Amino acid sequence: MSHSLMSEGNLTAKQEAFAVAWVELGNGSEAYRRTHDVGADTKPETVWSEASRLLASPKVAARIKELQEEARDLMLISVGTLTDKLEQARLHAMKDEKGASAAVSATMGMAKLHGLLIEKVEATGKDGKDLVPADNTRDLARLIAFALAKGQQASK
Repeated sequence: MSHSLMSEGNLTAKQEAFAVAWVELGNGSEAYRRTHDVGADTKPETVWSEASRLLASPKVAARIKELQEEARDLMLISVGTLTDKLEQARLHAMKDEKGASAAVSATMGMAKLHGLLIEKVEATGKDGKDLVPADNTRDLARLIAFALAKGQQASK
């Protein structure tokens, strides 16, 4: 990717890190905490104020905009390119009388890529009982995180 608007060299290392963290997190205070030395006793108002000051900087704001555009372009290129390749594979498979399975696989790949299919994960143990009691929200959150991670691994 080219950095046509400005080079990250125009920013300090911490400003660049803040801009990247802001694009990743969408939260100025959290981006500031992750990229600057913030003590445990630092007031949230101070963190917010410093994050706001960075966001108000024309150089930082321009870099954030540039990073957002690059991320958007990268996502569109990736999804668009993969969709095109899967569609080409599907069309190629449809020309072969034995290609139905490959065509279905390509179609399912496109559906997963576009978030139209969600894999189900079993939430019961071997004995058929729920793995997590309904009243234990922390364990439920862990189970959901595990299921999401398993789904991401399966889609790779």
